Amino acid sequence: MATQLIAAHRDNAEVYEGDSLCKLKSRELLSEINLPKGLLPLDDAVEVGYNRSAGFVWVRQRKPKVHRFRAISRSVSYDAEVTAFVGDRRMKRLTGVKSKELLFWVTVSDIYIDRNDPGKIAFANPTGLSRSFPVSAFEEEQEEQEQEAEGRTDG
Repeated sequence: MATQLIAAHRDNAEVYEGDSLCKLKSRELLSEINLPKGLLPLDDAVEVGYNRSAGFVWVRQRKPKVHRFRAISRSVSYDAEVTAFVGDRRMKRLTGVKSKELLFWVTVSDIYIDRNDPGKIAFANPTGLSRSFPVSAFEEEQEEQEQEAEGRTDG
């Protein structure tokens, strides 16, 4: 289904290829729509696309990824293809993202920051249930610090 959505919105879209350019463009997009830059921790990204007129974005990675957001003690699974319709402080009709709740993986269909409480970001599933977390838990600096720590060697 994600592949069909991408194909339907590819015309008139900005399309970027290559891991480093995809990471840069995804961070720019998240900043542009006022969401935390660390929300999409990409690894080995192949393509990022944005159809501005439709508000549709997609990310393709070589393989699915599970990322642990330590600040909230949650694991999030990102499929090889992630799609969403975006707007100010919001990603809706999201595909390819799941959050681990206890023993189950729960589909995430909507991510938004409420204007009345800009310090919290909410993640909703298709049934309408949602959970909120501090926006700071998804800032880019957390991911960069982890990567720097992993890259350091003593000697």
